[in-house]
Amino acid sequence: MPASFLEPLSQNIALIVLAVVIFFAVTSAVRIVPQSEKYVVERFGRLRSVLGPGINFIMPFLDRVAHRISVLERQLPTASQDAITADNVLVQVETSVFYRIIEPEKTVYRIRDVDAAIATTVAGIVRSEIGAMELDQVQSNRAQLIERIRDALANIVDDWGIEVTRAEILDVNLDQATRAAMLQQLNAERARRAQVTEAEGKRRAVELAADGDLYAAEQQAKAKRLLADAEAYATSAIATAIREGGIEAAQYQVAMRQVEVLNDVGKGQGKQMIVLPASAVEAFGDAFKLFRGAK
Repeated sequence: MPASFLEPLSQNIALIVLAVVIFFAVTSAVRIVPQSEKYVVERFGRLRSVLGPGINFIMPFLDRVAHRISVLERQLPTASQDAITADNVLVQVETSVFYRIIEPEKTVYRIRDVDAAIATTVAGIVRSEIGAMELDQVQSNRAQLIERIRDALANIVDDWGIEVTRAEILDVNLDQATRAAMLQQLNAERARRAQVTEAEGKRRAVELAADGDLYAAEQQAKAKRLLADAEAYATSAIATAIREGGIEAAQYQVAMRQVEVLNDVGKGQGKQMIVLPASAVEAFGDAFKLFRGAK
């Protein structure tokens, strides 16, 4: 084969090789990172940079993407651990933790198994927090307990580049003996409240009855006072009339009173005949005479 023919061929091969090298260099230098991930780049085994979402450029043949880390929120499997409260009650607590990786360079180079590390940390924190509380406090202050667990866990996992988004206590289970004791205590408390309510009702009824009697007595006293005032006024009026009109006025008042009494007797039902004593007839006469004399 003539040399004139080999020379262009060798030039074409060199160009092809150069093109291939440029192509691989460009493709290895450009990295497109999804929104849900971050890339950890190493150069000669050492951390070089962390690539965020979008188009990124690295040094070809020198840098490499060593880790692809998802930044989506993760949920640890539901874990159950035993704990003893301050009043020596054994409880079984079911927990669930949600977290996400915010600094992949810390997660990659500081911890090997993130899920196992978080689960172990949660178990220790739960036992510590529940050990400082009584059973009634664990049941009634669950929201506060969750907040304390989340804060304690956040302080620990911060060195791992992790953010704890949620920490939940799903359930607090008791053994059968403790459940029976609590049920007995609950029934006793309900019975006590029922007795207290009944006693308060009876006391209130007695108070209301006493108030009613007192009100009736006050009204009767007011009525008697009014009648006494009226009688005193009438007596005063009669005394004034006697003082001014003499004995005739007194006789006239007595006669008119007898006439009124006889009139009331005559109005009674079933009184077809009335027997009047002689003094009554004389009263009519005296009243008529006094009436004429008054005129």
